Amino acid sequence: MTPVEGRVIGPPVLKLAAPTTGKLLKITVDKNTCQWNLVGKAVVVGKAIQCWAVIDFTQADRLKLNCDSFIPKLRNRCRNLGMTMEDPILYEPARMQIFSDGNGLLQLLENVTRRVHKLGRGNLQFLLCVMSRKDDGYKCLKWISETKIGVVTQCCLSNHANKGQDQYLANLALKINAKLGGSNVELNDRLPHFRGEGHVMFIGADVNHPGSHNNTSPSIAAVVATMNWPEANRYAARVRPQIHRKEQILEFGEMCLELVESYARLNNVKPEKIVLFRDGVSEGQFDMVLNEELMDLKSAFQRINYFPTITLIVAQKRHQTRFFPEGKGDGGPTGNISPGTVVDTKIVHPFEFDFYLCSHHGSLGTSKPTHYHILWDEHGFSSDQLQKLIYNMCFTFARCTKPVSLVPPVYYADLVAYRGWLYYQAMIGRQSPISTSSLSSSMTSSSSMSSAASFHDWFKLHANLENIMFFV
Repeated sequence: MTPVEGRVIGPPVLKLAAPTTGKLLKITVDKNTCQWNLVGKAVVVGKAIQCWAVIDFTQADRLKLNCDSFIPKLRNRCRNLGMTMEDPILYEPARMQIFSDGNGLLQLLENVTRRVHKLGRGNLQFLLCVMSRKDDGYKCLKWISETKIGVVTQCCLSNHANKGQDQYLANLALKINAKLGGSNVELNDRLPHFRGEGHVMFIGADVNHPGSHNNTSPSIAAVVATMNWPEANRYAARVRPQIHRKEQILEFGEMCLELVESYARLNNVKPEKIVLFRDGVSEGQFDMVLNEELMDLKSAFQRINYFPTITLIVAQKRHQTRFFPEGKGDGGPTGNISPGTVVDTKIVHPFEFDFYLCSHHGSLGTSKPTHYHILWDEHGFSSDQLQKLIYNMCFTFARCTKPVSLVPPVYYADLVAYRGWLYYQAMIGRQSPISTSSLSSSMTSSSSMSSAASFHDWFKLHANLENIMFFV
């Protein structure tokens, strides 16, 4: 063991709303766990849900959904959280067996959206899909709804839905609100260092690789970016397949440019400053990130005469460094280090800019800190400013009421990359074996450009979902 000095950053003050008046409340989190609860509180911006439908896949199952109990409980919990929710426009009974038939599932979803549209109540906001068990057809459901139909889906299991526990319904409501563009929680104060004028965008990037036994499937690159400032808690995503086990994001500049243009359409201004978080790269790949990905990003921006200032940070979770409090009274109640613990001396690089931050409460096992390594900085961050900025951002993760262990842009990029992997698996499930192998080979060589282009189209998000958090 090496004795090191750490310090604990104080948690930020958060913003929630009062459930009846909607008046904004300042929330101070618990000192030990940094958690907060939603009892007697509402989300900051709750979306009004007027046009939604239910597909009940449990009709022929033992674990059948009790719709008469579940729907009123969900509506009531949403209302208490500041989200007005009407009765569902359509209730469609179905069977779990349809998950094994991709074409049948496509027809079912098309039929539901068509019937809702005929009822003349506007576009379908989201589709609640109740399943009796976890099923492989989940990936097909997500692929069809997010690339073909263009509707947000929220899945849940009937046994949890029938219990109707308050915490479960609140978690479901948080996910639905985030997917529809609402804001669950915000920081009361602006992020450190960026207190002046000018918009700031946070970008997260990750690549998901197939397992070691798999020699043909493509890797999936994902990039997410914030779409609002100063709240910086709403994200849009882009996902692309690329060459098998290639860590470099081949279309990085193009994907970031798309996200910047989306930001400009939503805010009528391009961000002046960009903070980029890159996940999943080891020290041996820092050179590739700096000299290839960052250069690709800058050259893409130069093409439209756009020159923002950029900071590039690598977030690493795969390391063997663990911290333990020296005395029994130094850590939290579980014997782990406290949330917000930073170590930036002795065990870090002798002259580069890096630090370890444990931003979450370790309720079970040993807390694993995240290692942040700053490769490029045009904003002149001090250590304190950047550590506080990252820690504060960890409180803005949409689907839970505690700080997460990884900065949210990276966390979301990880979710999107995994979603892209589900798309690929759903896709090959619908293809013949011959066409599947030809698609995979087109990703491992540059010979077949037309088939590679058509392969990219299978991953293209529907226009309705391009600027929302469908992946939460």
